[in-house]
Amino acid sequence: MMESKMMSNSTQYTVGIDVGGTFTDFYCAADGLAVTAKTPTTHYDLSVGFMQGMRQLAQAYKLSFATFLAQIGSLRYSTTVGTNVLIERNGPKLGLFTTAGFEDTIFIGRARSWADGLSLQQCRDQARIQKPEPLIEPEMVVGVRERLDCSGKVITPLQREDVLEKLQELVDKGAQGFVVSLLWSFINPQHEEMIREIIEDEYPEDYLGSMPVILSSAISPKAGEYTRTMTAVVNSYIHGVMSDEINALENELRDCGYTRPLTLVHNTGGTKKASRTRAVHTHNAGPVAGLHGAATLGRLNEENNLIFTDMGGTSFDIGLIEKGEIKTHEFIPVIDRWRTNIPAIEVKSIGAGGGSIAWINALMNNAMEVGPQSAGAMPGPAGYDQGGQDPTVTDADLVLGLYNPENYLGGEMLLDVDLACDVISEKIAGPLGIDPFEAAYRIRRLVDARMGHEVYNQVSLKGHDPRNFILLACGGAGGAHACGYSPYIGTQRILVPGQSSVFGAFGASTMQIKEVWERSRAIRMYNWAEQKYLQDLEVYNSVVTSMKESAIRDLKLEGYGENEICFKLELDMRYGSQYKLTSVEAPALFLKNSDDVSALCDSFTGRYSEIYSPEATFPSGGINVETFHLTATIVQPAPAPALQPVKSAGPKPAKAALLCQRPVYWNPQDGFVDTPVYDYSSLLSGNQIRGPAIVEAAQTTYVIAHGWSFTLDNWGNAIIEMATRPGGQSA
Repeated sequence: MMESKMMSNSTQYTVGIDVGGTFTDFYCAADGLAVTAKTPTTHYDLSVGFMQGMRQLAQAYKLSFATFLAQIGSLRYSTTVGTNVLIERNGPKLGLFTTAGFEDTIFIGRARSWADGLSLQQCRDQARIQKPEPLIEPEMVVGVRERLDCSGKVITPLQREDVLEKLQELVDKGAQGFVVSLLWSFINPQHEEMIREIIEDEYPEDYLGSMPVILSSAISPKAGEYTRTMTAVVNSYIHGVMSDEINALENELRDCGYTRPLTLVHNTGGTKKASRTRAVHTHNAGPVAGLHGAATLGRLNEENNLIFTDMGGTSFDIGLIEKGEIKTHEFIPVIDRWRTNIPAIEVKSIGAGGGSIAWINALMNNAMEVGPQSAGAMPGPAGYDQGGQDPTVTDADLVLGLYNPENYLGGEMLLDVDLACDVISEKIAGPLGIDPFEAAYRIRRLVDARMGHEVYNQVSLKGHDPRNFILLACGGAGGAHACGYSPYIGTQRILVPGQSSVFGAFGASTMQIKEVWERSRAIRMYNWAEQKYLQDLEVYNSVVTSMKESAIRDLKLEGYGENEICFKLELDMRYGSQYKLTSVEAPALFLKNSDDVSALCDSFTGRYSEIYSPEATFPSGGINVETFHLTATIVQPAPAPALQPVKSAGPKPAKAALLCQRPVYWNPQDGFVDTPVYDYSSLLSGNQIRGPAIVEAAQTTYVIAHGWSFTLDNWGNAIIEMATRPGGQSA
């Protein structure tokens, strides 16, 4: 934890919190200075680790806890409450209203719903693979007689008596909440809203208590019957538990002196008050916050193309910054085991982190595997000496000499090398017939290869050459493994932020108030057969007008005026009846004439060409708009990232920066080699270190492999480059 000078009573602190699977990270900025903290994630009650970290921040500023809380201007929280509810399956008993005849939709699922949310290894084991247990039991699904056509016109009116009969049936079976998802409700929500009114009239809050009624047309007004329904179901399932935990946390903060609203980070790339947040938008918010922090850091370092990677204790996250912007959104993102329709920013996560467990796969001729299982925070890796019995990546790094067992997390946690070596010997080295050091080396190489190949696939399959990007290595283990997985990607330049171990929290602290509104409307923008562009512009403009009015109304409830809102319109477009959609930013919110329609179609063609090449364009299929995405952001100065400038010096580090020479096992050929170990806090801007070397910081370790060089920049970030490039040219 980094301490700053004492602040004045007028200081306003911006705090970002990221709850991870192993650690909860904190980043606090004020007056150009920053403090970080890290506490083990307390899964039994997330508020315990949360409050511990907040007290550490107060201590760093030499303030009482109450005074510190009173001076917080913004508290931005990335929570895993909803994710935990899904993992533990401890949500409420729900009832689902759907159109009669379609009661089995969520149980039939999509063609590959059995594989959604599973790793490749699990998908291969087809003898054991099963569809997930449904969040709503079959007997809790009822069909009501009603029908709309594809344009939203009522064909069969909804009958109140039918709804009341089905409602009573669900209540008698113990329903604690209701989901309503009817056919074509994303075009016309009239029948869904009628069902909600009937439920609230028949069973007011003072009779049944707080039993939420969630409409699919409100949560996900998009085409796709299964994904729209599952979005509403998942939201309803985690809504109650999340509401209880967030309210309890807010009450605890208020009792201690905090007076402002708690702001939650969204997977759409923004933040909103907890009271205005849909539960489903908090899933995977931490990695999205990290990606947003990567964009912020890229602008500061004048780097427009970045590959964001974050290696934490449980997972490895991958995202892309293209031309300085976050442009990739997931098409139909998976939450746990279910496809949904939320407008989430795409951040790929795999089970590869410091806590990932190494194991022998008897079904694959005793091949060694790493992950996706994780030791988590409790018991954690064996070297934590908290009862862990499985070898992890952190144990391997410890056995290889890459970590200092007496200076892990700045000395706040002592590690036991012997315990780590024992579990690797017993469960990996013994079965493979090798010594524990070679086993640890193989564990490290395997996880590096897995991460590197995954990054390469994610970047190249989007039509990019990874060599044109700089690799941003974040997370507590990012600096220790970046030189290991970078060669698989093809990048030769790595940026490791000074705050990399708490980068998700750093990203959360820089995020703005933002939300995305969506509507599905199929509109033919260009008809190839008739060689005509869209003539009735009101069909298009009316959709945008409706979304804009909703955005203004919602953000006014947050306390912001219309003049403070900045709008951006993105469209999902495609040629003819193609399945895959391409996201395009519209040149303007509204269409004024045929030239605007032509410009929009040209934007789509240009974007499509960038991704798939000009030869892949298919204008003879016509050009369609399928979905509208309106992003509303509050226009206000971005919170200062509070990066401290580092004093400049020459390339040679001071003698005091060299801590010692430590034996490190770099490869089986050389065995242990005495390796210089440097103190990060003693390095100055411009200092250069050639590998092999180790640089120890308070909350992370930089491993500089053979052939790489480390340079500290003006903001305390590490620039790691290949010391020699192809052809023998110096970097």
